[in-house]
Amino acid sequence: MANCLTLKKSNCVNCYKCIRHCPVKAIRFSGGQAHIIQNECILCGKCFVVCPQNAKEISSEVEKVKVLIQSGDPVVVSLAPSFVANWDGVGIESMKDALKKLGFFDAEETAIGATFVKREYERMISEDKQDIIISSCCTSVNLLIQKYYPNALPFLADVITPMQAHCKDIKKRIPRAKTVFVGPCVAKKDEAQRYEGIVDAVLTFEELEEWFAEAKIVPEQNIVKNEESRARFFPTAGGILKTMSQETGYNYIAVDGPSNCISTLRDIEAGKIHHCFVEMSMCIGSCIGGPVMSKKRFSPVENYLAVANFAGKNDFAVEQPDELELKQHFDYIDMGIAMPTETQISAVLREMGKYKPSQEYNCGSCGYETCREKAIAVCQGKAEVSMCIPYIKDKAESLSNTIFKNTPNGIVVVNENYEVQQINPSALKIMNLRYASDILGDQLVRILDPKEFIQVNQSGTSIYNEKKYLAEYRKYVEMTIVPDRENHILLCIMRDITDQESARERKENLSRETVEVADRVVEKQMRIVQEIASLLGETAAETKIALTKLKESVSHE
Repeated sequence: MANCLTLKKSNCVNCYKCIRHCPVKAIRFSGGQAHIIQNECILCGKCFVVCPQNAKEISSEVEKVKVLIQSGDPVVVSLAPSFVANWDGVGIESMKDALKKLGFFDAEETAIGATFVKREYERMISEDKQDIIISSCCTSVNLLIQKYYPNALPFLADVITPMQAHCKDIKKRIPRAKTVFVGPCVAKKDEAQRYEGIVDAVLTFEELEEWFAEAKIVPEQNIVKNEESRARFFPTAGGILKTMSQETGYNYIAVDGPSNCISTLRDIEAGKIHHCFVEMSMCIGSCIGGPVMSKKRFSPVENYLAVANFAGKNDFAVEQPDELELKQHFDYIDMGIAMPTETQISAVLREMGKYKPSQEYNCGSCGYETCREKAIAVCQGKAEVSMCIPYIKDKAESLSNTIFKNTPNGIVVVNENYEVQQINPSALKIMNLRYASDILGDQLVRILDPKEFIQVNQSGTSIYNEKKYLAEYRKYVEMTIVPDRENHILLCIMRDITDQESARERKENLSRETVEVADRVVEKQMRIVQEIASLLGETAAETKIALTKLKESVSHE
């Protein structure tokens, strides 16, 4: 399958909105990023429409079309009948003029091909060989059946889509013609590449609008009603049925939207529906609710009226092709998805914290309808355990509670009225409290001086690691007080530093005592030195006198 839908990783914010809206869960999450599983995707475009960050991107073929035009071959546009709901008040002639200014050879309505298709449906009904006939106009529905409901494949009409029918007719009438389909559908890009040689390129309405804007072309508002144009009803819910003769023994049913289509296909596979022609459209409201309707995407009534007022009462006056030219066999598409064992599913459920059925909330927040479906997706590598919001919430709360209860730091939470809201075991120990219930809901002043709390609350400025002596508890703490304006609370964290302070005081006392002892020793030593010096001084004087007398005696002799 062509990569018609891709992901802009930088935009993906891990919100799971795309998986919640994907009818077949063809999205894989890895590393917090959504990845479209191409072989499982039915290209309904729901993920493109609902993505809040525009992370889904449709591959553009504008440059390819420009190359086709430059080739010199006549390039003809097959314009989806929903165009009249996309461009206000613009008819086919105005669109032709605008497209020719871009370099196209001509433009025609895909509704011509729709006429061929609906006549083929009528022929099949008249033969009454098939119990149930499912319309084959919607490519997304065709892919849904081919990939997910193979037991309904025998009931899918073996008729090509209006896009292919019309482009085949163009190529038959215009030598060397290249065909470009323009419409509101993503799946048509894949269809054109899957069935080669019929449609050379596909543009969305959005791509064409951007091209018009780049070339400064504005289609003129001018609608000319043509009564031979009943097939213009095709892009509306029940529009195919409106164009068909229903005077047969069949029941005629129109089904639109993913959930209704899936429900109907399940009923068909279960044998609950018989002798019906079922018109199926993946988009709610059919093609006028397509994913790439660039304007008024959510204006179903206005869009319907635009189409209804443009459609005529009779068929286009065109010659019906041979039956074989409109034949198309739809094969089963094997996606190669392995179903995990019960043991594997149970292991993942346990990893998600689901040990018994009562713990399987089936809330759908992860995008899957049930916890079991999510577990299967995890086994298949399409989802992550962390996508379970209740599981992550419980895990976060459990971790938070574990930290709150076991941290050695005291934690006290008060509201803006200075009433204690939470207190942890370490704080109880610091303040010699037995139970949290003794203080919860009471004024902070009962256990702490609120001065710092009032200061923080009024100034909005936090206090960090301020040393404080709690005299009533004979404790030293480093106190941090942080305001939480959003939740209207003040968070106080106290680190008990009593032991450190006691050790510091002991060290200071020891140092002081050591200095005092040293001073006494020095003083004593100085006294001894002085006494010795005094004694030495007396002895020296006596010696000097004796020697002098001896000298004098010798001199006299």
